[in-house]
Amino acid sequence: MVKSSSDKALDTAVIHLTGSVVALPMLFVVGLPNRESWPFILSSVVIHIGYYIALTGAYKHGDLGLTYPLMRGTAPLLVALSASLTVGETLSPLSWAGVLGVSCGVLALGLSRHAMDSPRAVGFALTNAVVIAVYTVVDALGARASGNALQYVVALFVLDGWPFALLVLHRRGFARAWPYARARAPLALVGASASLGSYGIALWAMTRAPVATVAALRETSVLFAALIGTWLLKETFTLRRAVGTAAIVAGVMALRLG
Repeated sequence: MVKSSSDKALDTAVIHLTGSVVALPMLFVVGLPNRESWPFILSSVVIHIGYYIALTGAYKHGDLGLTYPLMRGTAPLLVALSASLTVGETLSPLSWAGVLGVSCGVLALGLSRHAMDSPRAVGFALTNAVVIAVYTVVDALGARASGNALQYVVALFVLDGWPFALLVLHRRGFARAWPYARARAPLALVGASASLGSYGIALWAMTRAPVATVAALRETSVLFAALIGTWLLKETFTLRRAVGTAAIVAGVMALRLG
């Protein structure tokens, strides 16, 4: 949705503001997380502003096929390194090999010899990989502190969409932004619901398994995107894609055995 839009910042704002609206009634059902988790939630809201800015910049200056795998392929390695320092988790050599395999596979699926033709896109994507690693560790710690991952992610989504949306609205003006947002709302609802569900599952998993392992497995979404692209969009399954797919599968197996 963001990559295909004519106003990437506004579409990013619409998606995540829609996520806040979707999460609000859920808050009355699941309840608020405990007070120990609120410093993590508020920190994550601030960090996500940087994420949205970098995401918009990456999609503006580069192709989705380049920027998305670069962001998502680099982040698990950064999460693994930071989690060992902040969470105190120690991965086995086989698990480290799995994280590395998934990351290399994701990068292989996305990167090409044309990557250096878009230095600004690469810069935004790598910056966002760092931001993703930071908010992943913060949210993992917050979900564990809350004692209930669902309460944590719902409270996070209720607050998360507003700061960036208000910033974009201030720059675009309500008269311009509202007709565009209303037209994009149905697609934004699908994206926001998927985002809430996928991140909720990831945070729940991080309360029961090592953060680095879950972060790496989460990025196998790039593999499914490549397979769907081959199946539905009739994209060529090149040797590079085959190598990337094999690396991801091997990495997942190593993570499971490790």
